Amino acid sequence: MSALNDVFDRGGAFARSLPNYRERTGQVELAQAIESTIDKRSVLVAEAGTGIGKTWAYLVPAVLSGAKVLVSTGTRTLQDQLFQKDLPTVRDVLAVPLGIAMLKGRANYLCHYYLQRLQDDPQALMSRGEVIWLRQIKQFAQTSKTGDRSELSSVPEDADIWNRVTSTRENCLAQDCPNVQECFVYKARRQAQDADLVVINHALYMADAALREQGISDLLPQADVVVFDEAHQLPAVATRFLGQMLSSAQLVDLAKQAEAAGLAHAREVVRWSELASGLSQAVKDWRLGLEWVQQRANRRAVPRDVVEQDNGVPLMQHVADALTKLRQALDVNAERHLDLAALARTAETLSDRLLNWIGACQSQASDLTQVYWLETTTGGVRLNVAPLSIASAFSAERQAGQAWIFVSATLSVKGDFSHFVQRLGLNAPQTHRQASPFEYGEQALLCVPKHLPAVQSPQYTAEFVGWLWPLIHACRGNAMILCTTLRAVENTANALRELYENEGVDWPILQQGLQPRRTLLDAFRQQAHAVLVGSASFWEGVDVVGQRLSLVAIDKLPFAPPDDPILEARLQACRDEGGNPFIELQVPEAAIALKQGAGRLIRSERDWGVLVVGDTRLVDKPYGRALWQGLPPFKRTRDQADALTFISQKQQVAIES
Repeated sequence: MSALNDVFDRGGAFARSLPNYRERTGQVELAQAIESTIDKRSVLVAEAGTGIGKTWAYLVPAVLSGAKVLVSTGTRTLQDQLFQKDLPTVRDVLAVPLGIAMLKGRANYLCHYYLQRLQDDPQALMSRGEVIWLRQIKQFAQTSKTGDRSELSSVPEDADIWNRVTSTRENCLAQDCPNVQECFVYKARRQAQDADLVVINHALYMADAALREQGISDLLPQADVVVFDEAHQLPAVATRFLGQMLSSAQLVDLAKQAEAAGLAHAREVVRWSELASGLSQAVKDWRLGLEWVQQRANRRAVPRDVVEQDNGVPLMQHVADALTKLRQALDVNAERHLDLAALARTAETLSDRLLNWIGACQSQASDLTQVYWLETTTGGVRLNVAPLSIASAFSAERQAGQAWIFVSATLSVKGDFSHFVQRLGLNAPQTHRQASPFEYGEQALLCVPKHLPAVQSPQYTAEFVGWLWPLIHACRGNAMILCTTLRAVENTANALRELYENEGVDWPILQQGLQPRRTLLDAFRQQAHAVLVGSASFWEGVDVVGQRLSLVAIDKLPFAPPDDPILEARLQACRDEGGNPFIELQVPEAAIALKQGAGRLIRSERDWGVLVVGDTRLVDKPYGRALWQGLPPFKRTRDQADALTFISQKQQVAIES
């Protein structure tokens, strides 16, 4: 404790090094709880409200412990911030020798081999823009020390060309690669093995866990301490990575690559074009045969639905047969060239996933541990498998004598951590809750309108936007409207544009889907009077300090859609066990999501603002109490006039100060 005080107190290391540093009691108490967990090599679940300073609270005791530490974050953006800003600051303040490294999934690193392949095949470039991007990527490969594609901002992060100049686990040539000595992935892994503290992300941690289940363990170094920041994201990430996905696009891409590699390296021995077109045609027939799924509102189906269709399973089996023929040809010729060997591994993986799904259809037996569903997309189809529960698989990842620390601003429901703890299968962990130091009763107002129609009403969106308009006008824009669906984002933005036109207002409306997320956020911070309308990805990880954000409006309570296959299966499992799935599963999830959305409003001691929740169920329904009681202690009202008065008073104070 004395060591932590020497760092955090008014005359401590932070105060001596950083001129604007302020001691925060909550930060010290959280750091002490984390230090104790590290010493005992136990498990801690800690909720730290906005403004506590949780990053330093876990970094300082982790660094001072001298242990080998993994810090896992929710996003690559936070990962970069930790590595480039927070860790160097803590290391300098503590004045300790500390080797740090950052490790991401292999798709984030440029691959020399596949870059060269693309350079050798200019016909593979699909536009003039890709010609320019390839030139930039080539230059980047020659100058970058890390090969981390996030460092090359001139090429959009979602550009398809990245898929052709990076590797996957299946097509990586490993020690057979002619570029193995300069491989960016291997360099990053070697640095991680040697470092004292390694920054990773949840996706990489769970990908490593999934590989370990297959007996493969070559990604992450052994660690004494694992800190999971933004830990509320872990259940969803774990569910995704402990499952499997197969898409029609993967199969078509395999066919194209196999044809090209086969003709280049084993032209005379196999009819590659015939095998490739056979697979591509089978996939096309399968997609066309799924029109019945396309007609469904959610575009999803489960194995029993597929079985009920006359051609449901036969069309999938036709794809499997074509894939098997191509896979056999690749296996036989794998020794002829490295590309053929890599494609053989990819074909094996895809074949196993497809046959697993067909088996689920044919068995007609209910697998109580796995959830299978099919979904159609624009021009494609995806097969998915996910675990019904991740509890046992996740908790089994903890190594003997390893400290686990879970930190987030949103882990509890009214102070109760049991929902999060049960989802991850944690056995009687220590819990710690540190409330935000902000004065929410003074800084913020929660308003739930009285007379809006039910959220299911066709008139709801227009009425909601109309009710918001006086507040948006009073705040001069500077608002964020959070929606629960992408369709609601579009409808809300359109309603706002119509209202602006009628009112003669020409303020920016930034709509999710029309520009990349980072571009929208940058524009929101920079443009006066902007209103940002977004869905899921904007409910968290958005940090806008000051009066660029004075109003946050949430259209509906964030209940997950009940037709989601995983949720539907979990709800049924809860019913089968005699539980109440709505109260035990849906309400806690909605409470955590609502707290995340509300957390966008107040980000500093000087911020002020209004939170509007248009969904009157927050007040009218018995379960609503559990939701609003989980929010910070806002002052509350149902009167629009109160909200306008609050805004006016805060604006006047800002002018006078």
